[in-house]
Amino acid sequence: MKERKGILIVVSGFSGSGKGTIMNRLLKEYPNIYALSISATTRSPRVGEVHGREYFFVSKEEFETMIQEKKLIEYAQYVNNYYGTPKEYVFQQLEMGKDVILEIEIQGALKVKEVYPNTLLLFVTPPSAKELKNRLIGRGTEDEATVASRLSRAWQEVQGVEHYDYLVVNDDLEECVQKVHSIIQNEHARVAKNHVLIETIKAELKGFAEGE
Repeated sequence: MKERKGILIVVSGFSGSGKGTIMNRLLKEYPNIYALSISATTRSPRVGEVHGREYFFVSKEEFETMIQEKKLIEYAQYVNNYYGTPKEYVFQQLEMGKDVILEIEIQGALKVKEVYPNTLLLFVTPPSAKELKNRLIGRGTEDEATVASRLSRAWQEVQGVEHYDYLVVNDDLEECVQKVHSIIQNEHARVAKNHVLIETIKAELKGFAEGE
């Protein structure tokens, strides 16, 4: 029997929600199950960054060709640079049976869901807005104005969360990692994702019923 096909997952969440930590833990604990999508970008590599590991580094002309040839799942432009998710890498991983995780903000996530309806959307949040503020302050790396800016951004990001499939509350990291893992793996058991197996079993049972 053919091995299962992977699931495309988009994870979004506020800055300070812990989504990056959760994804890193999933990749570390289940390296044979998950793959993190690698984005293409037109910005220059930073010290220590490697092409094909942190990003696929391409020229502006190459990126715009990818847009025209519809080779990107989604893309956006920030500070005069393009960022996007190449289809080829993602679908190679899915065909290999890996569940592929994309970290994208809400607007991009909803665009992906529109084009690929079977995408699983997860939104990660602290248990309260007060806790989010405490975590941002607790980092000790940002001044008061930056924290206020991030909270304002969070207010904008929360619009549209109702379109997600699951809301994941990151209160205890260990529990949250296992919760996300369970949600994703349970998706593989949905009837809608098992039509081939169902039809195979039906055909076999029909043969038994007819005495074959």
